[in-house]
Amino acid sequence: MTSVDTAAGQKAKSPAKKKAEGKLWFWPAFPKLMLGAAAIFTLAMVWRWYQGWAAWEHGLDASSVEFQTYWINLLYLNIGGVALIAVVLWSWIWITRDRHLSELSPREELRRTFTFASFLCLYVFAVYWAGSFFAEQDASWHQVAIRDTAFTPSHIVLFYGAFPLYITIGVASFLYAITRLPYYCERMSVPLILAVVGPFLLLPNVGFNEWGHAFWLFEEVFTAPLHWGFVVFGWSALALGGVLTEVMVRLTSVVFPQLYGKDYGSRLLASLRGG
Repeated sequence: MTSVDTAAGQKAKSPAKKKAEGKLWFWPAFPKLMLGAAAIFTLAMVWRWYQGWAAWEHGLDASSVEFQTYWINLLYLNIGGVALIAVVLWSWIWITRDRHLSELSPREELRRTFTFASFLCLYVFAVYWAGSFFAEQDASWHQVAIRDTAFTPSHIVLFYGAFPLYITIGVASFLYAITRLPYYCERMSVPLILAVVGPFLLLPNVGFNEWGHAFWLFEEVFTAPLHWGFVVFGWSALALGGVLTEVMVRLTSVVFPQLYGKDYGSRLLASLRGG
């Protein structure tokens, strides 16, 4: 097909179709984002409900039969369930990767950028439940209950459920970026690596934390050296600000000019309005 045919085909598009295409790029992954956020929220509420229901009655003695029934089985379910999600999600992203990124159109890159942003939003939402809600709940648990093993009702949810969940989403975000967006495929992004690997290192730090509490520092003071890694690696998620900067630079310097021309400001506003 020649360029003349292509131009004629574009001119032949109806106003309704042009309007639909104008709106196509604007957060097309929003319904999936809301569905993912609802799934994470529901899972967090189920975990919290289960803790309130079974923690005090069956979660104070790790050597009891009830603990094995109600909590160790939940431990296996958390690890197995999140591992299955990780394998399926990561495999799907890699198997369906784009092998012709050099031919990617600006409009498709824009759509994928918003899908990538949706992944990052879900990642941040999952980090909140792990690093704030359930982490602070774990601190509260240690203030009123004595640790007998590394497996407590708060740890089984926090370290073996919420942590692996956000790690799964973070790695999925990284894989999506390097397999579907030209900017991240052509070079390694330091902010993106920090934003994913930093919080991931919280999980190995859990092992150090448990070893230290068993053989070194028995008190649960938050400022104890055993907990410094949680703060450092947790703060590394602030590198997401660098990722946002990279995305905005790419959009404003490459994608928007290709879609709307050098004076893309007014045309972009018209597209937002559906014109």
